[in-house]
Amino acid sequence: MSNINIRRAVENIRFGTTVYTPVVELIVNAIQAIRAVSKTGGLVDVTVLRGSEVDLLDRLSPIEGFIVKDDGIGFNLENRDSFDTLYTELKAPDGGKGFGRFTCLKYFDHFAVKSVFNDGLCLKQRTFALGTGKDIITGEEVSDADQARTGSEVTISGIKGVKFPEKGIDVVSRILVEKLLPYFINPNSECPRIIIRDGITGTPSVLNDYLSKEERQITELSIDSGDIVLPRQEMPENFSVRVFKFYSPKSNKSKISLVAHQREVTDVTIQTYVPEFADEFYEPAHNGDTRDRNFILKAYVFGSYLDDNVSVERGGFVFQKDNDVLLGISQTQIEEAAAVIASKSVGQEITARQTHKQERIHEYIEREAPWHRNLSREADFSSLPMRPSPQEIEMHLQKEKIQREIKTRAAVAQVLASNNRAELADRVVELVGSISQASQNDLIHYVSMRKCVLDLFEKALEVDENGVYSSEGEVHDIIMPRKRDSIELNYDQHNLWILDERLNFADYVTSDKNIDGAGSDRTDITIFNRRIAFRGDNEPSNPITIFEFKRPQRHDFANQSSDEDPVDQIIRYVNEIRDGKYRTPKGRDILVTENTPFYGYVVCDLPKKIKDWLERTKNFTPMPDGLGYFQWFGNIKLYIEVLGWEKVLRDAGMRNKVFFKQLGI
Repeated sequence: MSNINIRRAVENIRFGTTVYTPVVELIVNAIQAIRAVSKTGGLVDVTVLRGSEVDLLDRLSPIEGFIVKDDGIGFNLENRDSFDTLYTELKAPDGGKGFGRFTCLKYFDHFAVKSVFNDGLCLKQRTFALGTGKDIITGEEVSDADQARTGSEVTISGIKGVKFPEKGIDVVSRILVEKLLPYFINPNSECPRIIIRDGITGTPSVLNDYLSKEERQITELSIDSGDIVLPRQEMPENFSVRVFKFYSPKSNKSKISLVAHQREVTDVTIQTYVPEFADEFYEPAHNGDTRDRNFILKAYVFGSYLDDNVSVERGGFVFQKDNDVLLGISQTQIEEAAAVIASKSVGQEITARQTHKQERIHEYIEREAPWHRNLSREADFSSLPMRPSPQEIEMHLQKEKIQREIKTRAAVAQVLASNNRAELADRVVELVGSISQASQNDLIHYVSMRKCVLDLFEKALEVDENGVYSSEGEVHDIIMPRKRDSIELNYDQHNLWILDERLNFADYVTSDKNIDGAGSDRTDITIFNRRIAFRGDNEPSNPITIFEFKRPQRHDFANQSSDEDPVDQIIRYVNEIRDGKYRTPKGRDILVTENTPFYGYVVCDLPKKIKDWLERTKNFTPMPDGLGYFQWFGNIKLYIEVLGWEKVLRDAGMRNKVFFKQLGI
């Protein structure tokens, strides 16, 4: 009589088991029972039990349990007592943990046994159930056998908690084959015939046929070497890998399976380590096949290290997933090594996929991110997905850039902290080179962004599908967002370089905003430069620049009755600044002297009406290219240019053309 808390033992099973675990456990027990009486032959017959409700779509009832029959040794007294012992050691030489039967109660309510065995004199029949209280064996009865050979029939039923994930016999069979494959390929022991049949229709599926020559759906690949040696403190550990093709797979992901005592314990997609395994593979018809077929790979890993460290539930291993300090070898190390062998087995296809990925990366860099060219020549893209998106490529390169910058900064700090002059001499060229390279990449990125801005600017100057030109606001926002100033905006959030490169170095910029609060005058853009330019005998000057924009093809401001004369607006604004009327929103004085120069720019289209107005009414002088006008107002030190949108776009393009050409954009 037992005295254990079975319910608590079952509740504590949390380590990687699934609803398939009990089925695999019973089939493995059946195989072992058969081999206990014969080295060859034998039959494991598995019947699928179904519920009463039929699904209207697939016409199948859900799976509620299984009956596993075998023609093995049966539950003789030794096997019976072993079953009644928690953590029994009877099957320890075969990898038995003495706990597997309890995983059945985690997923099924009932576990019943009917077995015929030889007691040394005659055949007897033993029936019992796996208890759920304190006794492992309950309801035991022994009687004379009503059949002429030994064997066992184990029934698990009353699935609980979850539904069985599959219904079709073919799908269930395929999954069981994958989990039990090590038994089918064991060169030292023949696998008995295993049949899965539907309890209602009787439809059978023979698992062995999945590997038969006639109808095989699984074939082993020939590899140069499947051996893995991983270092460990005490001594190296040896593993072996066997790689198989699975045709017409249920899953389209190739996997690595770690095996302990001939049972699949864990699996992981090879894509985790080699992104080019993201899709299944394709094999055209050959060698007499009449159809093309898709397939995936499964790499099965064997080794005593796995046998010795499998968990008691066989749902995982006791070593760590990553960086196992105690046992020395982690699961990730084993899987990474197996992934290399799996890749070599389909080397040409993997190489082709890697080449295609490199082409996608190259295309992205050439078309959209030329500033990454130098970085891309050294970056490792192996971890990127098989078909990376532009966003994924960019994020990868940005991470690479940051990592290199951190590494360079650390190296510079190390050299600066060192008193070793020889080290400084040896490393200075290398470090300066890496700094210069990073600066070059940033410059290329900046120039490329300029090309994008000019493309948008050119588009904004075109008519839309309704023949309407963009508003002043749209082109204004491209140059600098409205209602903002440089206190609110970062340096790279404006594109004043379109108008004049010098404006990038402005000390304060206000865009379409009242400088001195509500009710005061406002221009489209006003720029106050730092005192960085010197003239004559080094008298400091503080230039102020004012811009006014007019919508493309707008010319009503030239009408005599208009109160939006941009030239008069600029002149009035200059006089008000000279009179000390304004301060910046932050209370900063606008510093001017009698010699402070003012620059005014009006940007608009120049149809004949505007040209006549500028020449005849405003007395402006045309520029040599005919795309602008200028005038000097000496008394207030104001120089005004009236520029056509075409000229602004063309001049900005010309200033940057040589850089665009060098980048090939």
